[in-house]
Amino acid sequence: MNRLSILFFSMIIAACNTSETNSNKIIEPSVDQEDVSKVVIEKSLKLTKDQANTLVELPLACIHTEYPNKLGQTIGSKEDLGEPKVLHPAFYGCFDWHSAVHGHWSLVKLVKSFPEIEKATEIKTKLIESISKENIEAEVLYFKGKHNTSYERTYGWAWLLKLAEEIHTWDDPVAKNLEENLQPLIDVIVQRYIDFLPKLKYPIRVGEHTNTAFGLSFALDYANTFDNTKLKNVIASRAKDFYTKDANCPIGWEPSGYDFLSPCLEEVDLMRKVLDKPSFDKWVDDFMPQLKKPDFAIPVGEVSDRTDGKLVHLDGLNFSRAWVLYGLANQYPEYEHLINIANQHVKYSLPNLVGDSYEGGHWLGSFAIYALDDRS
Repeated sequence: MNRLSILFFSMIIAACNTSETNSNKIIEPSVDQEDVSKVVIEKSLKLTKDQANTLVELPLACIHTEYPNKLGQTIGSKEDLGEPKVLHPAFYGCFDWHSAVHGHWSLVKLVKSFPEIEKATEIKTKLIESISKENIEAEVLYFKGKHNTSYERTYGWAWLLKLAEEIHTWDDPVAKNLEENLQPLIDVIVQRYIDFLPKLKYPIRVGEHTNTAFGLSFALDYANTFDNTKLKNVIASRAKDFYTKDANCPIGWEPSGYDFLSPCLEEVDLMRKVLDKPSFDKWVDDFMPQLKKPDFAIPVGEVSDRTDGKLVHLDGLNFSRAWVLYGLANQYPEYEHLINIANQHVKYSLPNLVGDSYEGGHWLGSFAIYALDDRS
């Protein structure tokens, strides 16, 4: 662990402790739950300016780093071959397209949340360089290629809409220009959702990129922010078609070895946004009734090798589980006991981000920032 990592770890420990009482603690799975009602709920962790100054180094280091790179493209002819920066002049860094997108989201989120962040000028310069009119026109051209209709469906699509949402709600002169430049690509992706979802007969229930619930959840956030009725309606309709009758989600089977999303919890995250309170209560009773119990516990996902690009996914799982549990507790106070579990997941993975290998460093910062974001 290098000096920067040690500094970051110390900041995390400080943020996790409180001066009010020594009884504030995480409910570990091994803790005796007989009198759990007496355990003080530790407040959800919040992103601080010091942490932001450290975390920002991760996207700054990768959004314009072209290699190594995983293009994930379908080759129709030799004309489709090209350097990553030529094929994707806006989002060519961070190993793959979607990681570059949510790396840019991280920069917007951090400078928007902390306008006095140390590298604010550098952040804005890099955003302007990436999200230029010409670069986005080239990205649109790529997406309209004959063999690219399913490119980045739906994980990359979801993060692009999250980036657009973050820019739209950023009160800064830079944001207006970025939003105007990005809009043509957003239009393509919104239409892709509208065209694709009616064709999808069955949801994809995996713990990686193609998870349907995750793709719908982020897209619904975008649709609500922009009041896009057509997109909202198709997402809500398909979510109910896919998940209303689900019952007894096997959370005990999770995680799979490569998961960075929880199939069960991503579904919970989506349905809390789609259903009204009475309908959601009834649905949870069938789907995951244990969530309502004060003694509910789920162990963190343990990472054995952070230099392995697939095994390090489990750090991402810890962050994505946390943001689902925070979101549920923020919306409905009766789930406040889940904050302890969310904190436990964050605390396990957060100290490992800075100074870690590129396999995790190129994307995990975004997941950490999203988990720590105060959405209450």
